[in-house]
Amino acid sequence: MSAKRYLFTSESVTEGHPDKICDQISDAILDEFLTKDSTARVAAETTATTGMVLVYGEITSSCYVDIPHIVRTTIENIGYTGKSSGGFDSKTCAVISSIDEQSPDIASGVNKALESRENSSSITENESDNIGAGDQGIMFGYACNETLELMPLPISLAHKLTYRLSQVRKKGILSYLRPDGKSQVTVEYEDDKPSRIDTIVISTQHDEIINGIKDNDKIQQIIREDIIENVINYVFAKEQLKPDDKTKYLINPSGRFVVGGPQGDAGLTGRKIIVDTYGGYSRHGGGAFSGKDPTKVDRSASYAARYVAKNIVSAGLADKCEVELAYAIGVAEPVSIYVETFGTGKISNEEIIKLIRLNFDLRPGAIIQYFDLRNLPAKNGGKFYQKLAAYGHMGRTDIDVPWEHTDKAQTLKEQAKNLSCGV
Repeated sequence: MSAKRYLFTSESVTEGHPDKICDQISDAILDEFLTKDSTARVAAETTATTGMVLVYGEITSSCYVDIPHIVRTTIENIGYTGKSSGGFDSKTCAVISSIDEQSPDIASGVNKALESRENSSSITENESDNIGAGDQGIMFGYACNETLELMPLPISLAHKLTYRLSQVRKKGILSYLRPDGKSQVTVEYEDDKPSRIDTIVISTQHDEIINGIKDNDKIQQIIREDIIENVINYVFAKEQLKPDDKTKYLINPSGRFVVGGPQGDAGLTGRKIIVDTYGGYSRHGGGAFSGKDPTKVDRSASYAARYVAKNIVSAGLADKCEVELAYAIGVAEPVSIYVETFGTGKISNEEIIKLIRLNFDLRPGAIIQYFDLRNLPAKNGGKFYQKLAAYGHMGRTDIDVPWEHTDKAQTLKEQAKNLSCGV
């Protein structure tokens, strides 16, 4: 029987991509509020275009935050300043804000879950355990054993390429680069396992003149050679699966990338949800993360679902695991838990769900407390969520994020031995 072969592609974008600028601004605002007021309710949205940033949404807090200052500082740190501004400068762009308080109807359901309101005996010693979900919705978490961080290989590689692209710009290794950029990696699979690198795409914003050269064809040749040497070869030197002589390199395939950032395309918070998660390899519930405080289950439950899936794979209960959680607004307990192991499970999906219910408290308040989501910004010098807003929220190895820990894997493995199927 012939091997099953297919191609799968994932993309990543740099921190200077217009949508990612907006994600980082929204999360920088969240970081600042939570650092000053850990109980703040934040839903901050951002849009950016040529010469302008608009911040809007609903925020309830006892403290004041200088939003224009946060916006300009974030943009400056990304690199849109001076000669690299490309028509969008941190010092001269207009900053407009339109902020309201959180709806009291939403707040009443979040402050005290339906279970607590209906049955006072359900109230635990810690009242904050009983907050309700900040909205209805479905969230997916995923893990697989393709990489050490238990992420799909295509998105893992795509993130590493864009992160390196930003590094060589900021370190001055390739000083002609500007902040906007993208990567895309196509991996060939054989019998559901990565077998080779088929295509690597990198598009990077750059100066109009490089080393005194104005001819675009010569400029693109310089960029191609520099990107292959300093970005692609650097990243794959540390990878087990490497490009081969048939791998296709598409560097700035449009032929020119001078106008970029918010001048080239308007940006918006929450428009890169696939980049933020699993690169399309797993399903997505549709909710974005950035700018939302932890009571919003779009964020906290997605982190919890990843934590559950990663511990299941780390325990050896499956090679691939996807977990779906569903919530109703104002209700603490998930209305459903679903598991799919794609035929790789060592025990049944039903038995895995039993283990999940036994070992993971998936109420929003419990998730917030277990991961300490309200206090992470203060514990990390005022910057935590903003760091996640570029290069993915899942599979991070450069930041200590609690949902990437596998501290429950051994317990799951031991408990599974007592089930009928065993492992």
